[in-house]
Amino acid sequence: MTHRFPIKEIARQAGLGPATIDRVLNNRAHVSPQTRLRVKAAIEELEAQEAQLTARGRRLFFDFVVEAPARFSREVKAATESVLPEIGGAVCRPRFTLQEMMEPQDVVAILRRIAKRGSDGVVLKVRDTPNIREALALLRTAEIPVVTLVTDITGGDRQAYVGVDNAGAGRTAAFLMAHVIQSGTGTILATRSHEGFSGEEAREEAFQAALAARRPELKIVSLQGGSGVDVGTSRLLADRLSELGALRGVYSMGGGNRAILSVLGAQGLHPEIYVAHDLDRENRDLLCERRLSFVLHHDLRSDIRNAFKVFLSHHRLSVNFVAPAVSTVQVLTPENVPELPTL
Repeated sequence: MTHRFPIKEIARQAGLGPATIDRVLNNRAHVSPQTRLRVKAAIEELEAQEAQLTARGRRLFFDFVVEAPARFSREVKAATESVLPEIGGAVCRPRFTLQEMMEPQDVVAILRRIAKRGSDGVVLKVRDTPNIREALALLRTAEIPVVTLVTDITGGDRQAYVGVDNAGAGRTAAFLMAHVIQSGTGTILATRSHEGFSGEEAREEAFQAALAARRPELKIVSLQGGSGVDVGTSRLLADRLSELGALRGVYSMGGGNRAILSVLGAQGLHPEIYVAHDLDRENRDLLCERRLSFVLHHDLRSDIRNAFKVFLSHHRLSVNFVAPAVSTVQVLTPENVPELPTL
């Protein structure tokens, strides 16, 4: 593996020890494939950020720990890299830990390592569990600021939340559902990727309350799990098909939409309205194919930009700081899909 960076710099970017980096670079034995991939990714991250090294200012390392389907994690990484040139006052170096599924104990272990080695800020999209909240207290003790992304963590140990107004998104989905389904009874399928994400919980609670007020005759069937990954989502949905009855609509809060549509289509179920979240590439394609009715979207680049502002303010590298406001949801249809940004 060729490189032009000092081993210590690669080690810091990868969050690994110099000895491990040396073994990988020299192709020695007893190194896992995952470790080799992490080192390769670290070098690519350094190369992508090298243009910034000519900028004057302090060098800051930020850690992104994200549990999400790969299609969403790619959007987070692309949004982060796209806003880096805009950040003044410091050279910002992101380090990414992106996994489709992480148990809470895995997240805790990652956060403990970050607290031990140090970081200038941590962006988190993980579940809200007691042991993760305890790990955040460790970061606070280490004076490492934490910003939660898209889904929040309760308690006082994070610096800020950036992302969509989740309750507002749930109410918007209910409004759209009631507007399209104007009469009659039936079933609405409401899916979440995991019960541990507080953001999705806020969406569903607001959706259920708003839809019950507008259309109490519609029955909501809730499905949680699958982590937004196609295989797990398909399996869970297949086990609940008997509960759907006369399916009128779907509100998908956690992804896996192509899998959901495939399972429903195989049973001859074609909802009148399908509301999804986030304009990742899969949802963009499904929306353009008119298999999704609406996508509730927010600007990830704005969220990431706000996270960096929080960190720079924490390190006293910015002035006139204003705490970020939550993002207002945008309703996208097949007729107003924005063009792909140049990243």
